[in-house]
Amino acid sequence: MGNTFGHILQLTTFGESHGYAIGGVIDGYPAGITIDMDFVRKELSRRATNQSTFSSARKEVENVTFLSGIFKGKSLGTPIAFVVQNEDARPSDYETLRDVYRPSHADYTYMAKYGLRDHRGGGRASARETIARVVAGALAKTVLLSQGIHIQAFTSQIGPIALSKPYTDYDLSTAESNDVRCPDRELATKMQDFLTQTRLASDSAGGVVTCVIKGCPAGIGEPVFGKLESVLASAMLSIPAAKGFELGGGFSLTNKYGSEANDAFFEKNGQICTRSNNSGGIQGGISNGEDIYFNVAFKPIPTIATPQETVNMQGDNVIIETKGRHDVCAVPRAVVIVEAMAALSILDALLLQRTNRI
Repeated sequence: MGNTFGHILQLTTFGESHGYAIGGVIDGYPAGITIDMDFVRKELSRRATNQSTFSSARKEVENVTFLSGIFKGKSLGTPIAFVVQNEDARPSDYETLRDVYRPSHADYTYMAKYGLRDHRGGGRASARETIARVVAGALAKTVLLSQGIHIQAFTSQIGPIALSKPYTDYDLSTAESNDVRCPDRELATKMQDFLTQTRLASDSAGGVVTCVIKGCPAGIGEPVFGKLESVLASAMLSIPAAKGFELGGGFSLTNKYGSEANDAFFEKNGQICTRSNNSGGIQGGISNGEDIYFNVAFKPIPTIATPQETVNMQGDNVIIETKGRHDVCAVPRAVVIVEAMAALSILDALLLQRTNRI
């Protein structure tokens, strides 16, 4: 239960952080799509550990092996199964945590739900599960790009350091040029300095990933319970450490008048457009053809070396000092995961739209 995402295009993921492998099964993927293995590997490298002093030192090769659904470089339309082996797992790092509930982790809640848990790095709750999402997202992006739909995410905030200008003022393609994936070079340096100080203090930091979807046609999304923004929100909040979702103008619209917040329509070269985009490209749960853009807030990584108060499985008060290899901040590596979940969401909505109109 709860391991499958999507309606027409479905992704089921499996595996634990320090188990044998992480993998997935993609069902409903269109037939005849040329699969670019180099692109899949490139996307995985963007999520990989050991990228900088701010990310986990875990050294995983992360080679994906496709088991089915692809023949002579093209998708068959049948289930695509794949695995990525865990080659640098160190379950012994977590042996002292076998009977301890780590603060703000899923240790206690998994025990409450299942009556047992995999204490090795959080098991299924680990962000390592997102490898499967990135693989599936790369395949989804391939289809979307052929339809003229482009997805770009970037870091817009780390700790107190945030972009002050709208995304339209930046060259988003430059975000990949620095370790924090921020399109503002000056602020990127400040973010890196902030994370360096945070690491030296044995602490962690949170932040925000902004995602922009360009080229999505009008009319995509369902009108009530399948609203496109609710699908995207569900997808984003399923990412480990994600704690907030904001579409378009979001919370800033609460202090505006309707006359300020409304997006006026006009016609341009035979196409209906809006003069502003406070709606974030979605109105009534359905895309309107403008850029879809949203923010995803990520909490600080809960695993820190600083001593913390907690309890063990017997209810005794204890102090823990967590060891292991962990990110200082999830945000830079989460950028590609946000893109992947956005791609899966949009492609699923496009495929669903085909069932609504003949």
